[in-house]
Amino acid sequence: MSGKPRLTYLNGRGRMEPIRWLLAAAGVEFEEVYLETKEQYDKLIKDGFLLFQQVPLVEIDGMKMVQTRAILSYIAGKYNLYGKDLKERALIDMYVEGIADLMQMILMFPFSPPDAKEKNLDSVKERATNRYFPVFEKVLKQHGQDFLVGNKFSWADVQLMEAIAFKTKMSNMPTIKKFLQPGSPRKPPPDAHYVETVLKVFKK
Repeated sequence: MSGKPRLTYLNGRGRMEPIRWLLAAAGVEFEEVYLETKEQYDKLIKDGFLLFQQVPLVEIDGMKMVQTRAILSYIAGKYNLYGKDLKERALIDMYVEGIADLMQMILMFPFSPPDAKEKNLDSVKERATNRYFPVFEKVLKQHGQDFLVGNKFSWADVQLMEAIAFKTKMSNMPTIKKFLQPGSPRKPPPDAHYVETVLKVFKK
């Protein structure tokens, strides 16, 4: 291994995208391996790479990490994006979980049956507008700072930025700007081909 973290997932956003964002925000370069066949996926399970038979898989610091939340916590802690104490970490966790709930709905949207797509999109928009985004606007307004926790760029800001790119100032941070440029590891929204690949790789 080159010393760079190695990410194994499909060639799409899914559950790996917040990991890509967080590594990019930390200014960390990484390598990617894309799953395209069920055989590749089965081999990872057989070789004992996937503890719970699920991807994302991130190989970092000699570990084969699975479970998105655990991977994100580790990266945030390692690269000083996880607050200065337990209280700040608790706040970051709360905000991250809230954003993750919203992202989960967005993540599942491309897999909605055609007749439910419009209804599901309306539901995502309604919850984003009325339940999730106002929380973050209120937090930022209340403390009058540029960042959600401790007036310092953290994992919570990265997650929120992934969901809404909420402050031009943050999108202009050099490490994030690089990730948003064409040709970066950032993935496009899921298309029919991505949905087809997901169903093929993970078919029972």
